[in-house]
Amino acid sequence: MNHSKFSLSRRNLLTGVATTAALSSFGVAAEKESSRLILPKASHGSAQSLAADEGFWAEVATYYDRTQGIVNLEHGYWGKMAKPVIEAYQRATKMVNDQNSFYARKDFPGDIRHAMSRVAHALGAQDGEIVLTRNATEAIHNLIRQYQGLNVGDGVLFADSDYPSFKTTMKWLEQDQGVESIEVITPSLADQQQLLQAYIAAFDKHPNIKLMLLTHVSNQHGLVFPVVEIVEEAKKRGIDVICDCAQSWGLIDYKISDLNVNWAGFNLHKWIGSPVGVGALYMQKGTLDKIAPYPGESDPNNNRAYTRVHTATANFAAFLTVPVALDFHQAIGGENKQARLKYLRDLWFSEAQSMGHIEVLGGKDSMSATGMSSFRIKGKTTIDDANQLQQKLEKDFGIFTVIRKGLDSGACVRITPQVFTSADEIQQLVESLKKLA
Repeated sequence: MNHSKFSLSRRNLLTGVATTAALSSFGVAAEKESSRLILPKASHGSAQSLAADEGFWAEVATYYDRTQGIVNLEHGYWGKMAKPVIEAYQRATKMVNDQNSFYARKDFPGDIRHAMSRVAHALGAQDGEIVLTRNATEAIHNLIRQYQGLNVGDGVLFADSDYPSFKTTMKWLEQDQGVESIEVITPSLADQQQLLQAYIAAFDKHPNIKLMLLTHVSNQHGLVFPVVEIVEEAKKRGIDVICDCAQSWGLIDYKISDLNVNWAGFNLHKWIGSPVGVGALYMQKGTLDKIAPYPGESDPNNNRAYTRVHTATANFAAFLTVPVALDFHQAIGGENKQARLKYLRDLWFSEAQSMGHIEVLGGKDSMSATGMSSFRIKGKTTIDDANQLQQKLEKDFGIFTVIRKGLDSGACVRITPQVFTSADEIQQLVESLKKLA
């Protein structure tokens, strides 16, 4: 494929974004300015064919500053902002600092409503169903703590593959409300049917379950869970579901309506590329009655999702930059980004599967896999083992990774490329894995 067909114009892009960010109020004016941007956009071929076009992705990579002196394959913590997004963020920061409370009191409420509307539209949600938060953790912690449908003896379900902090909060419900906390152990290398059966077995074994936490994409190994099918089975049994989408939006391409969930938490600072400190709470209209307003807030008609959080004073500029981050993400294309990240994962994962000394973790098939996966040395499952492996990769081979230690099967090392990661860098990882034998 000729990547010249997918040209990116930095001069026009930066000029457009700079003009956008210089406005004292982003609102509708920002929408008009962002439409002038010439952003990376694939207009020919499938996402799968574009995924292997190193020329195109090398051009995308020029929009990012790189970590120097290391091959960074730990991009699951938070996402790097593209240069146009950084410039918008810096200008918004200056504007907020210059205008101070005069701006915050008068114009910010309208601007954050605009940002929330952009997020809702991008997710396929309705206006009023999305509230911006500081991160997915804030959103999901509030959903768990403020859930009102539990009685003593009811069961709450979570999985070993869920985010550690959320597991802790689910366990806290046991001591706070006298419920039974139940942990389902999921296969660390699995397909959709295996994951579905693990949850069905837990439902059948524990008919007292009333609330469950369900991860869309696990932070441990990038495994995609069959949310629609699990939720369908849960609803048959009267089980309410809180969905953790902290890692999924932008890593894979979907709309919230695809998941059929009532409540979910998201991050925009991971795969959407916003500044750090932007998440989102989704609450489907008509489903607020079981989630109490934040303590001290009032919502007598149960129709205002924003009463479920109280973010207080947050980073105004980070929220203002959300529309520009969405512009850049959408210009690359969610489907294109998903395909590229899965392509990079497959480059090392397929090789590692054939190495006798390596155990891979994550999705067995395409439906269950993302660009994020994990591995460990066979038989080496302790946290100390994983720490030693992470350090060896960093110090001996110049590859930065992160350990994950929430799985029942043991600790592992997670590999998480980004859109600016090259196939050559993944090959460096493959050669390193071979030398670990």
